[in-house]
Amino acid sequence: MNSQQTAHADDTVTGESADSPVIRREDPLGTITAAAAKYNNWGRWGEDDVLGTLNFIDAGKRVEAAALVTTGEAFSLSQPFDTDGPQKGWRRRTNPVHTMTDTGVDAERGNQGFPHGFGGADDVIAMPLQCSTQWDGLGHIFDRGKAWNGRAAGDVVTSMGDLVTGIETASAKIVTRGVLLDVGRALGVDGELPDGFAITPEDLARTIELQGTSSAVRRGDIVVIRTGQYTRVRREGWGDYAGGSAPGLSFSTAAWLHASEIAGIATDTWGFEVRPNEFEGAFQPLHQIAIPNLGLFLGEMWDPDQLAEACATDGKYDFMITAAPLPITGAVGSPVNPIAVR
Repeated sequence: MNSQQTAHADDTVTGESADSPVIRREDPLGTITAAAAKYNNWGRWGEDDVLGTLNFIDAGKRVEAAALVTTGEAFSLSQPFDTDGPQKGWRRRTNPVHTMTDTGVDAERGNQGFPHGFGGADDVIAMPLQCSTQWDGLGHIFDRGKAWNGRAAGDVVTSMGDLVTGIETASAKIVTRGVLLDVGRALGVDGELPDGFAITPEDLARTIELQGTSSAVRRGDIVVIRTGQYTRVRREGWGDYAGGSAPGLSFSTAAWLHASEIAGIATDTWGFEVRPNEFEGAFQPLHQIAIPNLGLFLGEMWDPDQLAEACATDGKYDFMITAAPLPITGAVGSPVNPIAVR
């Protein structure tokens, strides 16, 4: 471990490495305000834009992604959607409730009213849209009363839903090149980062260096970050996975997220960024930059473990990814079953 890594390892509680951009802990609002002004995409795609960084995905990018498919292996990056999920009721977020409305028992006993022995099963599910593997839409987070592209938050999201950037606007957009950055395997112990570990731009660069050229990040990519926290909770139980301490991206990655011109980024954690957050009294300050100011799509609670094993085996860390949100009109987020195809 070199001196830079040692400094970072010693500083994981506060989440800032010795050579990261300055995070002014004594002035959270000032730091957030400065970052919002510096790393901002408002107007970049016109005043009527509803897609944000998904604009970086074009037809050529999808052709590039399709060319990465060589073996036909496919990996789901979704956690299960069931009652044994991570949610604990915070802000009325519960796990999915799946109910059968018709069953094989009804069919066997002829209780369904169909002719000639016909029978079937039917079911219904009730769940918050962000209870498991999901995308944050552009109407999900505001910065000081402003939504993506500088719109007034109250003009965008009302009791009728997101009237401007509803998740349905992205329903056919997210097919592109994906890149796995397995930071847990590269920098962690036994493939896992400890809770509270803040991933800096230097850590991302080091992971790319260790993984090789196939993990170079390019415009229009979806970056999947594996911290190893989901691996740990599957082994040990959910604990405080939903909203508790976690490894995640440092606020200092705001510059990287802006400069890299990625279309989206997803992690295997509940909240994408490091927790506890890096400012006392703050709540998800990197979200406050990434969604309303960058227009960046954030994915949370993804499961990259099987994909990570395959990538580590053959050293190929890029793939085609499709991760379409459900076109739920006016929703500010959506469940998703991301598929990585190699």
